[in-house]
Amino acid sequence: MKYKRLNNSVLMPYLGYGVYQVSPAEAERCVADALSVGYRLIDTAQAYGNEEGVGAAIAKSGIPREEIFITSKVWVSNATYERAAASIEESLAKLGTDYIDLMLLHQAYGDYHGAYRALEDAYDAGKIRAKYGKTPAQVILRALIENDVVVIPKSTHKDRMEQNLNVFDFELSDEDLSAFAAIDENKALVLDHSDPQTVTGLLNWITSQLDGPLY
Repeated sequence: MKYKRLNNSVLMPYLGYGVYQVSPAEAERCVADALSVGYRLIDTAQAYGNEEGVGAAIAKSGIPREEIFITSKVWVSNATYERAAASIEESLAKLGTDYIDLMLLHQAYGDYHGAYRALEDAYDAGKIRAKYGKTPAQVILRALIENDVVVIPKSTHKDRMEQNLNVFDFELSDEDLSAFAAIDENKALVLDHSDPQTVTGLLNWITSQLDGPLY
């Protein structure tokens, strides 16, 4: 098996078995079969509804826990700090494990900043072994760069200036890039120059700063 070394030196298999759309009743058997033929990365999610089956298969496999890489994901309904933290504990219980190797935000909806802070706290507590190890701002900057966008972040704090520059030592997964793309509403959040009301207000403000008419 070939492994990818993540930023914190955790090794993640390049090839794994996913249980999306595998029913809870079938999950245990399917994961048991996957483990028996050599898979060591098992990918599940809270939304799949089959974490318990995954955990049961792993527990019965006889394979040492440290040899299996478990990935799960926080669902969008849990996208606040409090709900994400509680859902991580619930996933740990369903999977029957003390830690999850990689915990992701399934989609970047809701209070995903709060949910990410819950991931950081779970990581610090040893309940999650791997994540990007970056701030939400760094992840956003990296996503924009990987989408071929030149970014100009602004900060008045030197430590944040350093953080904003420290985005070239990691890459985002295809899944995270897809989640990032999904939140694009194709509209400006600060000043929408295609909105007539905004343009009118802007022109009125510019005119107010001049001695005479704009045109």
